[in-house]
Amino acid sequence: MMLRIRSRDGLERIQVDGPQITIFQLKTLIESQLQIPIQNQTLSTDQNLLLAKTLAGLLRFSDMTDPSIPLSALNLSHGSIIFLYYHGERTVRGGPTVSPAGSFGRKMTMDDLIAKQTRITRQESPHCDSVSFDRDSANAFQRFVNETLAFASKRGGFMYGTVTDEGRVEVDFIYEPPQQGLEDDLVLLRDPEEEKLVDAIAAGLGRKRVGFIFTQTIMQEKKDYNFSNKEIIQAAELHAESELKEWVTVVVKLEANEDGAADVHFEAFQMSDMCVKLFKDGWFVTEFGENDDPKLSKMKKDVVVGGKDVKEVDNDFFLVVVKIFDHQGPLSTSFPIENRQNLVTLRALKSHLDRTKSLPFVKRISDFHLLLFLAKSQGLGSDVPALAECVNTQTAVPEGYQLLIESMATAA
Repeated sequence: MMLRIRSRDGLERIQVDGPQITIFQLKTLIESQLQIPIQNQTLSTDQNLLLAKTLAGLLRFSDMTDPSIPLSALNLSHGSIIFLYYHGERTVRGGPTVSPAGSFGRKMTMDDLIAKQTRITRQESPHCDSVSFDRDSANAFQRFVNETLAFASKRGGFMYGTVTDEGRVEVDFIYEPPQQGLEDDLVLLRDPEEEKLVDAIAAGLGRKRVGFIFTQTIMQEKKDYNFSNKEIIQAAELHAESELKEWVTVVVKLEANEDGAADVHFEAFQMSDMCVKLFKDGWFVTEFGENDDPKLSKMKKDVVVGGKDVKEVDNDFFLVVVKIFDHQGPLSTSFPIENRQNLVTLRALKSHLDRTKSLPFVKRISDFHLLLFLAKSQGLGSDVPALAECVNTQTAVPEGYQLLIESMATAA
């Protein structure tokens, strides 16, 4: 039976005899196969273990502290992920053998010297405290990729919301740009003019772009990675473009549960500071071959990982786990969402207004996707930010705007 062990060093695998072994026996196998002494290990099925900063924080994770408990009691089976926090240093398995030829066999260039100083280690803490999703917005995204796309092609979107003083990212809506989703790749067909409208509406709503969300397909689920090398590069590029230290990247995937059925999972990360820096400095190899391992990112120059010079880095080194919560935001997500398979028409506007006619007009238009439709399709681009400000403050919409929007719906 194979178990996946995730630590600050990335994702590694160990072989065990079966679910009947105890936690103590598991720790013994980790010591022998991963070279981490038993006394230095803290194990848990909770990924938040990797965010612990103090001894008191570690003691909160008690699900795997009893050494006599068998793995079967924790519902652990083949392929399960266990999270490992350990003290001290270790030599990470894999990578080429260290050779002194770099120092004595040839002259060192300035690039060589820089590479020797570029050490890839796991970043322990994110720059944001957590990310919280508006429930309706998150549900609208996952329902489309699950029920319509059946997780057969990738889908992505930009998350908009706020960052609190405590560093909590609150996502209130997701903008889905034009795109082409493939089985293992996502091509964003970005429209600068449309994105300017989106940002203007968001500003009127008191929101800004705070992250990126994307899905993995059911074909990718069999590949056994958190992010592929292509996804690492795309996420690093968007993080670097944002210049927002709290920027969050979220992956949505379908995973088998204990009963053999499939559940939709949201997992949140930040790209590490080193990952973003390496991308900005052009260190990533961005061309991929058929035989490349998607779990590894290729570097143009050697970097140091676990004391060894390598040109391939486990993608997990670049990911920093972020806690996920949810909330009920002030906006609706009931209007058809942009850039999907069906063209949104005035008939959708009429249907939406008819369905919400018992509400104050400002409530009826309190939907980002409706505001974007008005801005894109009805020539109201310069007026919609003012409407967005009414929505943000929940103040009465000027009568002229209300009459104009209602007349559009009537003409459908």
